[in-house]
Amino acid sequence: MLHHLLFVLNPISGDIDKSSLEADIAAYCSERGRHAAFFHTTGEDDLAKLRQRLAGEPYEAVFAAGGDGTVSLVATALAGTEVPLGIVPLGSGNGLSKDLGIPQEQAAALRLIWDHQVQAIDTLRVSEAFCAHLADLGFNALVVERFCNGDTRGPGAYVRIAMQEYLNYEPATYRIVTDRETFEGPAFMVTVANAKTFGSNVVINPDSQLDDGEFEICLIEPFPGTAALGILYQLYTENFDESVYTRRLRCRQARVEVPGQARVLVQVDGEPQEMDVPVEVTIRPRSLRVLLPSA
Repeated sequence: MLHHLLFVLNPISGDIDKSSLEADIAAYCSERGRHAAFFHTTGEDDLAKLRQRLAGEPYEAVFAAGGDGTVSLVATALAGTEVPLGIVPLGSGNGLSKDLGIPQEQAAALRLIWDHQVQAIDTLRVSEAFCAHLADLGFNALVVERFCNGDTRGPGAYVRIAMQEYLNYEPATYRIVTDRETFEGPAFMVTVANAKTFGSNVVINPDSQLDDGEFEICLIEPFPGTAALGILYQLYTENFDESVYTRRLRCRQARVEVPGQARVLVQVDGEPQEMDVPVEVTIRPRSLRVLLPSA
């Protein structure tokens, strides 16, 4: 049973009012005989400061109370340790929590404090970046960058940016070499997937497993405008593999090259960043312990 807990709070994730969040969580834990400590992200050296905090205090679990970026921050700090990650999903997408089956309501998610099971899941290394969920190159990476640099949060802002960028988007050409096969050609989007679902509920990687020691490269190849709605429908109905414009490469390691480019935009767990080409991807089997609802 967990008693000594740390909650990592992101004050700006999603479009939810968090003015009373710390007080609410503290009261919730106190009423149930748990001690809650808090760490607030600021955007400046958060990972180093969090690791320092964890080194000085033996917490039994660390909860990320925020969106995908907050979850990735805490997961990065906990990977390779015995301390489990809990998630209170409060962001715009909450992708990993949805894939793990964690309740999306705050009170229900907090029940994991005493009613849970612990599961070890795989994580990825995307060049120098840690990844617990999904990373991609191409169209979605561009939209995520625009979204993160914008002034508005929430699913509506993401959809608006996606529609604007789609009109003038030019797919790049990729060469992807895995431990099993090679793909070479243009792609609208290249997703490195350890999981199944984007926070928008788009299913990019059907039947994936978070703990099987493998990941998938999910490709959407260039498509005519007349096929766009059909592809979107397939993504929302778990039929990614049914389109002639999609394919998946299952692997344990991969190298993504972008001919003619020295650097490329990549989004990793909801955070856009520039990376040197080629982008190297490797898997770290069962390297992160997470709190899940009891079976």
